[in-house]
Amino acid sequence: MYIAELIETRFRILFIWSVVGILVLTGIVFAACDSAYAFGPWIVLGPIVVLGLMDMTQKKQAIRRNFPVLGRMRYLLELIRPEVYQYFVESDNEGVPFDREHRSLIYQRAKNARDTTPFGTKVNVYAPGYEWVNHSLQAKEIDASNMRVTVGGPDCKQPYSCSLLNISAMSFGSLSMNAILAFSRGAKLGGFAHNTGEGGLSPYHLEGGGDLIWQIGTGYFSCRDERGNFSPTKFAERSVLPNVKMIEIKLSQGAKPGHGGILPAAKVTAEIAEIRGVPMGKDVLSPPTHSEFSTPIGLLEFVKQLRDLSRGKPVGFKLCVGRRREFLAICKAMVQTGITPDFITVDGGEGGTGAAPLEFSNHIGAPLSEGLIFVHNALVGYSLRSKIKILASGKVASGFGMLKRLAIGADVIMSARAMMMSIGCIQALKCNSNHCPVGVATQDKHLMAGLDPTDKSVRVANYQKQTIHSLAEMLGALGLDSAQELRPWHLMHRLSANETRHYGELYNFLRDGDLLRDPLPLDYARACHSASAETFSHID
Repeated sequence: MYIAELIETRFRILFIWSVVGILVLTGIVFAACDSAYAFGPWIVLGPIVVLGLMDMTQKKQAIRRNFPVLGRMRYLLELIRPEVYQYFVESDNEGVPFDREHRSLIYQRAKNARDTTPFGTKVNVYAPGYEWVNHSLQAKEIDASNMRVTVGGPDCKQPYSCSLLNISAMSFGSLSMNAILAFSRGAKLGGFAHNTGEGGLSPYHLEGGGDLIWQIGTGYFSCRDERGNFSPTKFAERSVLPNVKMIEIKLSQGAKPGHGGILPAAKVTAEIAEIRGVPMGKDVLSPPTHSEFSTPIGLLEFVKQLRDLSRGKPVGFKLCVGRRREFLAICKAMVQTGITPDFITVDGGEGGTGAAPLEFSNHIGAPLSEGLIFVHNALVGYSLRSKIKILASGKVASGFGMLKRLAIGADVIMSARAMMMSIGCIQALKCNSNHCPVGVATQDKHLMAGLDPTDKSVRVANYQKQTIHSLAEMLGALGLDSAQELRPWHLMHRLSANETRHYGELYNFLRDGDLLRDPLPLDYARACHSASAETFSHID
């Protein structure tokens, strides 16, 4: 599977077929010498040649297309028994992104295959950490075709009707041209949104025709001047494009909060360098913070500036929750200035990325559930929640995963890794090496050629549609009419074999205006007192 690391990619097919050619020539020599074994090589090699040609011309499986004949070993192991394949690829890999249940679910839904399972529950329902929802005897049928939320606050002139499940931020550069095309076309087919990631607004995002959330990171790619500073003129030109439905300011991401984006030099092509406005031959390291603002009020003024330049499109920001007082400072700035973002994307510390320092991935940033509940509480406490939608991102792959986040504060779900898997990612964990064997996270033209955007766009649309359908069925089972009716007490959590709590008991959910009145809730008092709209720094 990792032959790309052993052989120069541009020679891999030549290498494979050269070996075959040598063996064929050997057969010819035997035949010329009237050897009794003249047809032996042909009998053995004939089927191999046919299989190789079939693999190179099909477009369903990138592994087979990129690695003819050899790539079939992966599917052979899965055919014998899935656990055998998983042993080989994961035996020394702790903490893989998704367990087998979720991987199987994603692949089945992407291929529009049956995702029912035999033999009932596959988990220990009495183990600590097990979560579930209680159904109603008055179950309902919900139309899954129109499960959407309108994003746009009081100052938004072009609100966006957003699907409950969308593609989270992944940049062109980190992902291949064909992967971006597959996502954009899939978003168009399914009627959902695709976040560009901080790598800029590329032609491939636009070519697919899908709705876009244009992410503006600290590098200001696609809207920066010659010095790397934000360019209002360039932003205004691109933000009014019809495909661009929302704009997201990236403050931090879950996989490496407090650290700028990383694109290894091996993945920086001339095209990517032009789109981003960066030099070739060097790692592209985004600054850890924005240069356009340095205070909570400054952030909100930047939100307003982008909303004005985009002619009133929804503008928000994305962050992984860190110091609580800093987010509370932003809330205070909203109250003080009257400027509010249209949405806030909360990324969990378990979020994924193509490249990050190990310690940042594992030990910095609040996990999604804690971060999401805190942001929801802060907005409720300052009477801001009705003006701002919350988008949640971080290791969400299933209808139940969506239901959980919607119950504890989210309005919309963003998914990255599950979407990648729907277009063929096999979790080879080679994203940062430019050797992704299925053409998803690479700029190697030979490898990305194995990923057919037309075929994979249908798969990402299938996955999104079926996952939304799953959510709708679960909501109906709860006796609810929509996701907006979900509450923390719907979600149960097992603490031990004989002790359970719902999320309303596990966490303190604030009431509207609680942080505007005295006395402040005890859990928030210290952070609120040390937060100021004028600075992100601590005040006494």
